[in-house]
Amino acid sequence: MIRPSNPDPDPREIPEGTARPGTTPPAESGTSTGTGPYRPPRRGWAAGPLVVICSLAVLCALFFLVYAIVLATD
Repeated sequence: MIRPSNPDPDPREIPEGTARPGTTPPAESGTSTGTGPYRPPRRGWAAGPLVVICSLAVLCALFFLVYAIVLATD
């Protein structure tokens, strides 16, 4: 008869000095200063998206200005 495999063997059968099943290793320290190569910070947005956003803001402001003038002259 074939016995089903047990992922957690009997603790009495584990040789001394080995890790028991289910134990977790110690965590690594995350406080070291060597976290990777130095990369200088980026200098803001690219010119393309900034121009698009500014032009949309100017167009909206002009629309409401013209709308206010049309309402005032009626």
